[in-house]
Amino acid sequence: MFTLSFLKKLFSASQSLLTSDQTVRQVVTDSRKKAKNSLFVPIIGDTFNGHDFIHQAIEHGAIAALWDETIPVPNDVPESFVFFFVKDTTNGLQQLAKEYRDKVNPIVVGITGSNGKTTTKDLVKAVVQTTKKTHATEGNFNNHIGLPLTILQMKKDTEVLVLEMGMNHFGEIDVLTKIAQPNYAIITNIGESHIEHLGSRSGISRAKLEIKNGLQSDGYLLVDGDEALLHHLREEKYVITCGFNQINDVRINKVYLHAQTTTFEVNGQKYTIPLLGKHHAKNAAFAVEVASFLQIDHKKVQQGFDSFTHSNMRFEWLEGKNNVSIINDAYNASPTSMKAAIEVVKQIEGYSHKGLVLGDILELGKQSKSFHRSIAETIGGPISFVFTFGEHAKTISDDVQKANETITCKHFATKQQLIEALQNYLHEDTLLLFKASRGMKLEDVIHEIIQ
Repeated sequence: MFTLSFLKKLFSASQSLLTSDQTVRQVVTDSRKKAKNSLFVPIIGDTFNGHDFIHQAIEHGAIAALWDETIPVPNDVPESFVFFFVKDTTNGLQQLAKEYRDKVNPIVVGITGSNGKTTTKDLVKAVVQTTKKTHATEGNFNNHIGLPLTILQMKKDTEVLVLEMGMNHFGEIDVLTKIAQPNYAIITNIGESHIEHLGSRSGISRAKLEIKNGLQSDGYLLVDGDEALLHHLREEKYVITCGFNQINDVRINKVYLHAQTTTFEVNGQKYTIPLLGKHHAKNAAFAVEVASFLQIDHKKVQQGFDSFTHSNMRFEWLEGKNNVSIINDAYNASPTSMKAAIEVVKQIEGYSHKGLVLGDILELGKQSKSFHRSIAETIGGPISFVFTFGEHAKTISDDVQKANETITCKHFATKQQLIEALQNYLHEDTLLLFKASRGMKLEDVIHEIIQ
């Protein structure tokens, strides 16, 4: 990755002489990780202080550390171990990531949005890596610590870096985009995620638009052109709109759902993705446009889509007991994404019974009840039954029951009760959708019906 002398130029205050210009092979924040010749960056959290674990980090291979200048250095560390002093280790990690990004100098694609950013990231990665050496965010490494670590994990010969950017509050995307300095930035959509902290969808839009603060001067911003809150960007030369409306720069047409695939056209060219849903066609269209900028032809794009594998618990198809079909979309949820998932289930053919297992959508603040009520308004035939779990999700099953007497609706106080009730619905001709916020951990229920 880089050498200790490289670090010395960035962080001039240090302890211990550099007797040899050793190469740092990894950067770690977890002292439990075994990483030979690593740089340890101890993070200070609300309930922990990484500096307390320096000995474990050294035992597992660390040769140097960024170190908070206000914390005394322990006396019993090897003389060869190097401390680089900083005012704040998290800021130091971010500064290092920015310098390493500049050193490698890849083309950077930054992706944010209320929904679909992980799927879009995975689609962009699948397409780009057909022709370019590509590195991308893994798991949920998309925040002020995860994004720098993702950058610091890329190989020196990386040509394209695909970064997911998450946020909860104003100013967070601003920090991430200034580290990443994207050549191409994508805003997948504006939903309701984190509305509790941001006040309104308009506030969410402003927070997402922070991504352009780090955009390269010759870069492009790709946005959901069907979103009214982003229409004011249409006249900007660096903005490319993408969507189903025909006035968009990138136009999506002829969307059809098949058995676990979706076909669609982008500006007249046909594509197929191994995902179900109109909303995924839009996610894929962003990848198509990035490919166009990178001069990747449509055959390679389709090759990338064919090899696509998305992250677990994001519209993941599973087979359960008695061959029941399960869609595990339990990684996270917002009102927008839950409605989209329900619409997809309604359109899938080949099942006599379709059931929804829905949990709470969190972080909606005072608007929680109205948002959950809006979910109920989208549920009708051909849905056969609705099972809910959680304090807020009860509104969904209650409202559906009032409006649709033909749909069986039940609310459960415990996961065990929900698991027991599902046993009567595990049949080959049944399709089950599981959807909730991450905190509800609906995968616990799924595990009990796929064994």
